[in-house]
Amino acid sequence: MTLEPGATASFSRTVTEHDVYAMADIIGDYNPIHTDAAAAAQSPFGERIAHALLPAGYISTVLGMLLPGPGTVYLHQSLDFTAPVKIGDTITATVTVTEVLNPAKGIYKLRTTCANQHDELVATGDAVVKYL
Repeated sequence: MTLEPGATASFSRTVTEHDVYAMADIIGDYNPIHTDAAAAAQSPFGERIAHALLPAGYISTVLGMLLPGPGTVYLHQSLDFTAPVKIGDTITATVTVTEVLNPAKGIYKLRTTCANQHDELVATGDAVVKYL
């Protein structure tokens, strides 16, 4: 399969308290900004926030399940985290093909973004993937 620039797909999910604790358990990051409401209330955010890589993981969902889809392997990902993600935010990860780097090998460059329910970008970057 050859994908053309402009092809796009998205995945949305609402971040729950369970997601934040599951992420902490999986990666071992129990920073109070994520797991302690009293401590997080004293932070500049005023409340707990999700780990930055939680919504970024939704990009992986798009890549592995939708575009290009099953068989996709990450080769590179750059990300800038531009706003906090709070429990209860609905995050939409969007992937757009920007360049076909090597059609014979199925290598593509993609723009990756995550935005909250207010259309505020929380993460932006670029990925390179190989579609097997």
